[in-house]
Amino acid sequence: MQRVFCAAIAVVLLSLLAACGSGEEPSGGAGGGRQFLSIGTAPPGGAFFVVGGAIGEVLNENKGDNPWEVTAEATKGSQENIRRLASGELDLALSNSAITYFAVRGTEGWDRAYPVRTVMTLAPNIALFIAPRENGIRTIADLAGKRVVVGPAGAGFEFFIRPLLAAHGLTYDDFTPLHGTQAAAVDMLADGSAAAAFLGGAVPTASITQATTSREIFFVPYDEQAMDEVDAEFLFFGRGKIPAGTYRGQDEDYSGLDVGSMHLIVPADADDELVYLLTKTIYENREKVVEKHAAGRAINPKNVVRDTGTEFHPGAVRYYEEIGIWP
Repeated sequence: MQRVFCAAIAVVLLSLLAACGSGEEPSGGAGGGRQFLSIGTAPPGGAFFVVGGAIGEVLNENKGDNPWEVTAEATKGSQENIRRLASGELDLALSNSAITYFAVRGTEGWDRAYPVRTVMTLAPNIALFIAPRENGIRTIADLAGKRVVVGPAGAGFEFFIRPLLAAHGLTYDDFTPLHGTQAAAVDMLADGSAAAAFLGGAVPTASITQATTSREIFFVPYDEQAMDEVDAEFLFFGRGKIPAGTYRGQDEDYSGLDVGSMHLIVPADADDELVYLLTKTIYENREKVVEKHAAGRAINPKNVVRDTGTEFHPGAVRYYEEIGIWP
């Protein structure tokens, strides 16, 4: 009798354990229990950090019956995000489309081809060299022999800076490249440890705004022929403009380059239904992204489907076809 009683207790306990294990585990698909999703952004100081946070907030605030909980995570930027998507540590990420362009092809120093896909093309990354006006730097050629901040180590800025420099007749060997976040770059310009810095992102960019508040800043122009050259050679480059008055002391429009638009990416094997629902939620609530950062204006019918050289995820394509904007 005792053995029968113990066996009955064991059956009850196993049933309870099975019931507990079937309720709230994260799910990789659109159904099931709660889904904990991480979106990789970049270090504070640039637009990626703010826009990634905005997208995460909009997804959480407008999820309806969707079971996800999205957390925006500060990272070193595009290169880390791409690698962590591939390893399963992130579910979504922001990246510079120039960096993703080479990553999916496994070229320009990438150790292999990384299987990621685009969800939507976001704001142009209008980036440029700036320098305190008293430093006398007026052209990109004037960077030669100077100490220049070229972005955080490991972020991948070299993927678009090197072609830009080459088009202007320079290489990294012609100056001393310094690495630091955009916020750190502003500090280095202020204390004189750097003569110039390459800054940018979605307009306006917080780091450039900060740099211009304390001193007179010169916006180093690109050569028109050089811009034509890189624009023709690489799909991710495009022309861009910073309207006059965007930054203190900027009295005229700045004719520059989109050095690789920000875009939202996911692993190539991400669940189609989940990506469809994420795309739909962001797009249908795009005005709420704008409320958090002006870069949200890039979530528009013409721009979100713009090809920057990385294949779109089928779940995103399905939504864009459904609303009639897929080209």
